[in-house]
Formats: sequence, structure tokens, C-alpha cells
Amino acid sequence: DVVETQEHYKSRWRSIWIMYLTMFLSSVGFSIVIMSVWPYLQKIDPTADASFLGWIIASYSIGQMVASPLFGLWSNYRPRREPLVVSTAISVAANCLYAYVHVPHSHNKYYMLTARALVGFGAGNVAVVRSYIAGATSLTERTSAMANTSACQAVGFILGPVFQTCFTLIGEEGATWELIHLQLNMYTAPVLFGALLGVINIILIFAIFREHRVDDMGRQCKSINSEGEENDALDQDTVGNVDHVAVVALNVLFFVILFVFAVFETIATPLTMDMYSWTRKEAVFYNGIILSVIGIESVIVFMVVKMLSKKTGERAILHGGLVIVLIGFFILLPWGKKLPNMQWQEIKNNSIPRTVPTEMLMPFWSLQEMQLPSNHTAEPVGCPLTQSWCLNTPMVYLAQYLSSDVLIGLGYPVCNVMSYTLYSKILGPKPQGVYMGWLTASGSGARILGPVFVSQIYTHLGPRWAFSLICGVVVLSLLLLEIVYKRLIAFSVRYGRMQE
Repeated sequence: DVVETQEHYKSRWRSIWIMYLTMFLSSVGFSIVIMSVWPYLQKIDPTADASFLGWIIASYSIGQMVASPLFGLWSNYRPRREPLVVSTAISVAANCLYAYVHVPHSHNKYYMLTARALVGFGAGNVAVVRSYIAGATSLTERTSAMANTSACQAVGFILGPVFQTCFTLIGEEGATWELIHLQLNMYTAPVLFGALLGVINIILIFAIFREHRVDDMGRQCKSINSEGEENDALDQDTVGNVDHVAVVALNVLFFVILFVFAVFETIATPLTMDMYSWTRKEAVFYNGIILSVIGIESVIVFMVVKMLSKKTGERAILHGGLVIVLIGFFILLPWGKKLPNMQWQEIKNNSIPRTVPTEMLMPFWSLQEMQLPSNHTAEPVGCPLTQSWCLNTPMVYLAQYLSSDVLIGLGYPVCNVMSYTLYSKILGPKPQGVYMGWLTASGSGARILGPVFVSQIYTHLGPRWAFSLICGVVVLSLLLLEIVYKRLIAFSVRYGRMQE
């Protein structure tokens, strides 16, 4: 049939590598400031409390949820360079705004909220990135490309806090450029670095990125948004309807996958503080190490999945990943007889506030800089009496917790990359921008609702109820997967143009 030229092949993969970089920078933009948001918020606006911090953390996902379908729709009808450049420019401007939130004399916390929401809005380009990669790869290339994309995203999440740690050497005061009212310190330097990376990304998009499209068999196609770059039109292969039952099912499965991981990530700090009597500092430090290891584990899993999928297929791997996640949460259920240590200090001194629901809403990193009242020298540790379940629920042993970490760190990346891969294959040669936008939006919604869910259930009913409900949700998702299993096939296979 139509053979792809070497020149076209190289250009196509150069563009895909630019998409990998865009995905990496998008995740760095989220994680590079996440450990310093709380102390910076306290510094610029003393009126901000921990509950407002929860909104600032959530604003990124809300912005991304709103923007993803919009950028996806844009990319369906116009050259993808346009939404990519505009979204990245929004992120650059938002990072610059974050660096200046100290300047206004009042309402500084709302400026920070706006800045983080706009960074999330700019990160809506994830839908454009994945839709482009889906359209620029053949079926045989798709799983590997999607795994690489997810790996770049995971590496960005890992390296963001590392960059932040390096910038702490500048200190809280740093240096000030009076002429433009710019303070360069440990809080503003990371976002300015993120803005610089964004500018470099825009330059590379203009200089290297070219619009390419191939069909499921790898033949060169004419793209709606190619600006005349492609010549061979094979549009007859787009004839046929997308299986919307399979599309909706995968959106639901993807929501569940990100929901349970958001719950796991949120519960880490409060669970370990309650069960093992860790201080806030210890919980942040140890869980930071654990999540870093899980991030490295995820990158390795992404690489292994590329090879494994060629032998077993994506559906079987997705099924296996969900089973592993289910086992991970099942292990977290309290099984023994030993109760956690109680926070007896609270009986002796009732003036120590314990705002557990607020802490639940905050990821582990946001607890790092929380201060005890100045008239107390010791931090109360253990399971607080405000959580009545502490008196009758067995503790989750450290071995259980660590085993669960390993299993969830294995199952989550498998489910993540398989969901995207199957989704793109089901959509086939159809423009995927809007569809990818909805998938990204469902993931963002899960990251918003997950912490809220676990804060309420864990605080009022305890880990037994929280993790049992999560196990139930995963079981239902496995049943859904069984129901639609035979429908999760590539567009070209469904219409008999290729064999599975």
C-alpha cells in the first residue's frame, strides 16, 4: 500500500517527542510548587486558613477539567499548534502572576487561587497532546507512545518537588528587584523557572512541531488540521460510527482509576499519623519518600507494559491492573486486634485544636509547615478522640500499609496507560480532541471528588468503611469491564479493516 518515507517518519516522531516534553512540563507546573503553597500562602495572606488551601490545591484540577474539552474541541478543527501555544502561554502568564501575588495590599489569597486555577486551565492541553499522539501513531505504535506519554507525566510529578527542594537554598528572603517589584525567593523561583520552561516549550512547538496523521495501519493520511502538510487522503477509513457504549464505559473506568488513586494519595498522611503516632513532620517526610518510590515504580511499570501488551493485549492488562488495585485496598482493611495509640494529650489539654476534616482535604505535602499554638511545646500524636472509631477499630499495621503502597503503585500506572490506549484505539481515525478532553475532564473530576469523599468517610466512619467502599467501587468497575470487554476493540478491527 502506501509506504511512509523516512523523512516523514522522522518528522512525525520529532513532533511526538515535542508532545512528550509538553506533557512533562505540564505535570512539572503542577508539582513544582505544591510543597511550598501552604507556607507561601501564610506569608502573603495571614487571613488564609487550611480550608482555603484545599481550594487552592483543587483549583488546578477544576481549571483543567473546564479547559480540557474546550482545547480538545479547538484541536479538532484548527491546527493543534494553536491550542498548544495558547494553553502554554496561559500557564506561563499564570506562573508569573503567582510570583507577584505578594504585591497587592489585600485579598492576596484570591490572587493565588486565580493563578493556580489558570495553571490548571493551561494544563488542559493534555487532551490535545493525547489526541495528537493517538492520531499520529499506528495501532502497533499506540501502546508504546501512550506509555511514554504517561511516563513523561509521572517523571514530571517526581521531579517537580526535586526542583522545589533545590530552590529552597535561595531562602525565604532571597533577593528583590525593586524596579519591577519582583521577589526572587524559594517560593517564587520555582514558578519563574516553570515559566521559563513554558517559553522554551512554545519556541520548540513553533520550530519543530509539524502536524502529522497516520491511519491504524500506519499509512499517511490527510489531517483536518494539517495546513496542507499531508498529501495522501485515506479518508474512506474514517467511515463508521464510534462505539459510544465503549467510550462511556472507559470514561467511567478512568474516573474510578483516578478517584481511588486520589483517595490513596490523600489518606497517606492522616492514616499514618493516626496509626503509627507519627508527627506531621515525620508523616510528610516518610510519605514523601514512599510516594517518590511509587513514582519511580510507575515509570518502570510504564516501560514493562509496552512489551507485555504485545503478548496479552490491552484489555487483559487493564483487567489485571484493576485486580491488583483491589488487592491493594483489600490489604489496607484493619484485620488485627491491636488498637491504635490514642491521642491522650487531648484529654489533658482541651485547648489543642484538632481539625481532622480539614487535614483530610489536604494532600500530604500541605501539612509540612503547619504550626502548633505557641503555648504548646509538644505535638499531640496518635489517633484523636474526635474520631470515635479510634476506640474500636483495629490499627492498620505498617507492613499492611507498605504492601498496599507497592500494589497500588503497580496497578495504578497499568490502568492509567491502558485506559488511554484502549480509548484512542476505539475512537480510531475520528478527530479525538473532544473525546480526549472529556476523558481528561473525568480524571480531573475524580481528583477533586476523591479527597472530599475520603475526608468525610475516613473522619466519621474510619478506615474500615473507607477502604471497604473503595473495594466495592473497584469491584463494580471490574463488573463493568466484564460487561463491555468484547466491545473494547480498535475501530479498524470493529469494521473488519484489520485483524485483532
